[in-house]
Amino acid sequence: MNQIIQAPLGHPPGTLAPPQPVTLNINGLDHTLHLAPWTTLLDALREYIDLTGTKKGCDHGQCGACTVLVDGKRINACLSLAVMHEDDKITTIEGLGTAEQLSPLQQAFIDHDAFQCGYCTPGQICSAQGLLNEGKAKTEAEVRELMSGNVCRCGAYSNILSAVMEVLGNSEL
Repeated sequence: MNQIIQAPLGHPPGTLAPPQPVTLNINGLDHTLHLAPWTTLLDALREYIDLTGTKKGCDHGQCGACTVLVDGKRINACLSLAVMHEDDKITTIEGLGTAEQLSPLQQAFIDHDAFQCGYCTPGQICSAQGLLNEGKAKTEAEVRELMSGNVCRCGAYSNILSAVMEVLGNSEL
């Protein structure tokens, strides 16, 4: 029987890049974190600031569960490094409204029963807010197209569309 022996690899690899201070403006508050340079915005939000409304779904930018707003525009937080956003205004689902004063989209999602399990809801609402901010969607077909990056495994799409269209109809574009 042949025996294979693993030889030592030599010197251990050098140390990884040390954590560096990063100041992020999230929901109007500055947070200074010490992060490794490869920390995603999603992990910074969830693991370091305890803002768990933003969900980790696929971790590949394909489901939209991690959608947040950066300077009012939609991004997938799982695909963006936290260090890239030091001078940006980041808004998560927690920053759109309060328990006492829901945002119009949050209220419309409740009114239209636009969720079932609720896992995708924060990303859906942030994406819809970004869609409203962009001002490009005027029809149901345009809303469907611009929201297509957000997956709802429960299939609440028709109710999500109704909620977005209600707010879209009440906004001044």
